[in-house]
This record gives sequence, structure tokens and C-alpha cells, in this order.
Amino acid sequence: MPFKSLELKPLPGYELINRSSTFRRQLATRRSVRHFSTREVPMEVIENVIMTASSAPSGANQQPWKFVVVRDPKVKREIRAAAEKEEKSFYEHRAPDEWLAELAPLGTDWQKPFLEDAPFLIIVFKKIYGVKKEQQIKHYYVNESVGIAVGFLLTAIHQTGLVALTHTPSPMGFLAEILNRPENEKAFLVVPVGYPVEDVEVPVLTKKTFEEVSEVF
Repeated sequence: MPFKSLELKPLPGYELINRSSTFRRQLATRRSVRHFSTREVPMEVIENVIMTASSAPSGANQQPWKFVVVRDPKVKREIRAAAEKEEKSFYEHRAPDEWLAELAPLGTDWQKPFLEDAPFLIIVFKKIYGVKKEQQIKHYYVNESVGIAVGFLLTAIHQTGLVALTHTPSPMGFLAEILNRPENEKAFLVVPVGYPVEDVEVPVLTKKTFEEVSEVF
């Protein structure tokens, strides 16, 4: 494998502080949104955020992910119907009371209109193994790699000026069937992307402090 020089110019400490502080403030405004406008979004934007996500580090650079973009209204409707069927069963029969109590203040339930309203759904699949010349190739640190890529994706969407939501219907097997995915791809996350509806409101949340989320030795 060839190597090249790292394209990174060292910056003085004060500039590092300024940049990190600015980025922290920008990202602190990111919020999950469940009420999407049907306003169109250019496909090029979706391509850009996906390629940003795909620049994430991964085990042995295997990039064990597939981002399936859904914009066809019929397919979105089918996904919503299947997701709501699973979610209704989960909320009414399988969800622990403790989990429902945690969700109650957020106002979530089994109905998922955002799966149709958002102009795009990005369905993230993890590749549990690779395939090359009909041979299986072992993938390493798949969940960790895909999780990092999703973090890049959400950050890119926010920096672009759009909103998103992370949705995990339980179970998610219907997604592979609807989207005709190969055996080595398993659904990881559904990310609706678009503009929020006008005057949308989000819950007032409190994030943990530096002292609560970290420890310095």
C-alpha cells in the first residue's frame, strides 16, 4: 500500500481553542427532529453527507457499511407501514415499563409519519462480512466502524443546515426484504433527512457536564 504526506498544517494553541470552541457551539445546536417538511432537498447534498460519513475510520479500512437512499414515496410508504407494525407491537406488548417511562417525556409513540414526510431516508446497513470473487471476507470491528460513520453522517447533516433523526425499529429485518439487500448486510439505523416543519419544537434537554462525561488522569 503506498503512503503520502499528511495534509495537516499545525496550528498554534489559541487557534485550536478557537476552532474547537466554535465547533462545539455549532454542534450543540444539533437536535433530533420528528416533524419534517416535505420540502425538497437536492440529491447532491445527500451524496455529500454520505461521502463525508464514508470518510470515517474503520477496522482495517474495510468500510463495512452501505448507505441505502430512499426517496421513492411508494417505498417510503411501505417502510413506514412495516415499521409501524413492529413499533405498535413493541409499544403495546414487548417494551419494558421502564423504557416506556423514559420515552414518555419525549412524546414518542408507535406512529412514525416522518418515514414518509422526510424527503430522504438514509438506511444504514452494516456489512457483517465482505464478499470478493464469491469468497467471504472477515470484517473486523463492524459495529464500532459503522457507529463512527453514523456520527460523521449526523454531523455532516447538521453542518449542511438540515435535520435528522436516528430511528431503530425493533426488529429491523423487514428493511433488508423491502430494499432487497444481500445476506451480508444487516440493518443498523434509519436516518430521515430534510428540513423541519415551520415552528417545530423540540424537548428542552440537559446535557451532562465535562466532569460527568469524562475523567482526566
